[in-house]
Amino acid sequence: MSLTFHWFLPTNGDSRHVVGGGHGTPVTTTGGDRPPTVAYLSQIARAAEELGFVGALTPTGAWCEDAWLTTAMVSQNTERLKFLVAFRPGFVSPTLAAQMASTFQRQTGGRLLLNVVTGGESHEQKAYGDFLDKDARYRRTGEFLEIVRGLWQGKTVGLAGEHLRVEEAELARLPDPVPEVYFGGSSPIAGEVAAKHVDVYLTWGEPPAAVAEKIAWIRGLAAKEGRTLRFGIRLHVITRDTPEQAWAEANRLLEGFDPETVRSVQAGLARSESEGQQRMLALHRGGRDRLEIHPNLWAGIGLVRGGAGTALVGSHDEVAERIKEYHSLGIDEFVLSGYPHLEEAYWFGEGVLPRLQARGLWSHPFRGATAARPVAQIPFADAGGRR
Repeated sequence: MSLTFHWFLPTNGDSRHVVGGGHGTPVTTTGGDRPPTVAYLSQIARAAEELGFVGALTPTGAWCEDAWLTTAMVSQNTERLKFLVAFRPGFVSPTLAAQMASTFQRQTGGRLLLNVVTGGESHEQKAYGDFLDKDARYRRTGEFLEIVRGLWQGKTVGLAGEHLRVEEAELARLPDPVPEVYFGGSSPIAGEVAAKHVDVYLTWGEPPAAVAEKIAWIRGLAAKEGRTLRFGIRLHVITRDTPEQAWAEANRLLEGFDPETVRSVQAGLARSESEGQQRMLALHRGGRDRLEIHPNLWAGIGLVRGGAGTALVGSHDEVAERIKEYHSLGIDEFVLSGYPHLEEAYWFGEGVLPRLQARGLWSHPFRGATAARPVAQIPFADAGGRR
C-alpha cells in the first residue's frame, strides 16, 4: 500500500518564521509576512499537487480564514489536489453540512475530505454561541455524523438526539464519492466517536511508543463496533540535504521565538481543555532544552503554536526512516507542513518522497493521470500574495 501524504494551507498567514495560533492563542505578527490570499494559497496548492501530495489540510477557528470558502476558491486553481476541510459540527446544521459537502464534490470533481474538529476550548466555542461543555460537544459530534452519514447514503433521516433533532431530512443529490471523514481526539469519549463514525483517525506527532498506544486503543474500540479504521499523523517537517543543515534551520526558528511570546502562548495553552494539547505541552514543558524527544522528532514548534507542535528534523534519509518507523506502527497517512509552506513543500517533495519511492513505500498519485476537469489558469503570486 502506497503511503498518502497531505500538505497544509496556511490560512492564518505564512512566514519564514513559525506562525502561531490555534487552541485559543492569537496568530503571531509573522503571519502577516505572507498574507493568506487566494493567489498565494493557490501557489502552495499547485506546488503540492505537482509534487505528489494527495490533499491539503485547512484549519478552522477564529484565528484563520474560513476553510469552506477558502478551499472552494483555491480548488478552482487546481486540478487533482483534494482539500481536507476542517469544520466544527456545532456551528452548522448537519443537513446543511451534508448538502455543502455534496455540492463541493460536484463542483470539484470529488475532491473533498472532511476533518471533523469537535472544539477543545470552551471560551472559543462560546464566541461562536456554543455553550456546551467538552463531553457534550463530543456527544453532539456523534449525533451529527450519524445524521450526515445517513443522508449521504440516500436515507430519509429522522433523529431526536440529546443535542440535535431532524425530521424527514434528505438530500436531493448525493455526493459522489462520499467524502471520507478524518477525526482526532485523545479523550475517552473522542475514542468512542472515532470508533463508530470516522474513516481516518489522526494523531499529533508524539513519539512512536505513544502513537502505538493510541493506535492500539482506537483499533480495539473500532473492533467492538465491527469497523476498521485507517490512521494518520499530523507533523511539521524540516528536511535538508544534511542533518547539519536541517538542525541549523530548526535552531534558526528557535532563535526567533521571543521569550515573552513563549511565556504568553504557554500560559494560554496550559488552560486548554484538549487532552491532545496537554500531551503536546508535556513533551517540552515550556523549556528550550531537550527538545529532541525522539531521534529526529523536535518539539520546538509547540513553544509558540497550538495544536500540532512537533517536527521531523533531519536529512532526507533520516526523515524517510522516521516516516518508515511510524508506518510500521500502522500510520498510512501523513499530514505535513513547514515554514514557509511553499519552500518546505519542495524540500520534502524533492528530497524525501523520492527516497520513499525507492523503498517501495510511495508512488506519485497523479503521474500519468488525466485531469478530471479543466481549471482556470492564474498567474502565480509572489511571496506576499501579489500578482
